[in-house]
Amino acid sequence: MKAERQKFLKSYSGPHFSDLKKFRPIKPFVLLADLSKKRIVRDYTFIIVGSAIVAACYSFFFAPNNIVPGGVYGITIILNAISKGWFEAFPNGLPMGTMALCFNIPLWLSAYHFLGHHYGLKTVVTFLATAFFTDFFTVLNEGHTFVNDPLLAAIYGGAIFGLGVSIIFKAKGTSAGTDVLAKIISRYTHNNVGINITIIDSSIVLLGLIALGSWEVPLYSWIAVFVYGKVVDLIMEGVRTEKAVLITTDKPDELRDAILFTMNRGGTFLEGRGMYSGDTKHLIYTVIPKTQVGTLREIVNQVDPNAFLTILPAYEVLGKGYRDLQKTIAEEKD
Repeated sequence: MKAERQKFLKSYSGPHFSDLKKFRPIKPFVLLADLSKKRIVRDYTFIIVGSAIVAACYSFFFAPNNIVPGGVYGITIILNAISKGWFEAFPNGLPMGTMALCFNIPLWLSAYHFLGHHYGLKTVVTFLATAFFTDFFTVLNEGHTFVNDPLLAAIYGGAIFGLGVSIIFKAKGTSAGTDVLAKIISRYTHNNVGINITIIDSSIVLLGLIALGSWEVPLYSWIAVFVYGKVVDLIMEGVRTEKAVLITTDKPDELRDAILFTMNRGGTFLEGRGMYSGDTKHLIYTVIPKTQVGTLREIVNQVDPNAFLTILPAYEVLGKGYRDLQKTIAEEKD
């Protein structure tokens, strides 16, 4: 058993530690040796660059316009705004980056203790770099307003913020953040994690409304969050040009010929059984470009008007005729 454990730990380079909790103690930084130097340099360069971009959004776009994008930094933006003039040492308010560390460090410790997740070195580097750059850019921007229009700040700030977060995600990095709190709550209440994140972040936005006393705070904040989410989806998933199609038909051979010879597309036959009738059903599974969806509809209608057609977005297609699977895996490991 011990030999198997050592062999597994030596070869393991994945992100999750939940399956290893029974082997404790396990250090959170033990996997760096298994990664190539090129991959390490690339990942941490991405994390530093992404953190700098995210921090610039906080300092140049969000905080000066009282935009509260939820999360830990949403709280620090509120505290920074209401604490201006409170302390002689911080006439422009408590430093956002330093305050964020006061939240992120205990959240990171909680994540590792309660969740056993991959909140390791990359997480630490991310929230340390973001905190440093946030305070650095805030000092740099002192006395100036980069964007005077809150709506423009919400739109452009949200887009640039999404770019920075996506760069961090590409390097498989993450910050501790309020998602940790959402996951801990979900573990003990069995609520959906996404719902918990929405509740927490919305509560922070509404706290900004109360603390800053302006109805514009949640309006611009939610615009920024919406734009940020769309940009992250676009960068992480790309522009989806393929569609996955399932066709339930009583004329599988005729449809096969039409798809093969009319559209020059392949597919797979599946066998099923009707839930109500119990009869054997023939299914065709295929992936086609979005531009051929209309053509496929016409073909199915001509061959079998009684067919059942389901068209789904294909987020990623790997294999012959599309992106090479082995090459993709090799690039991720490099």
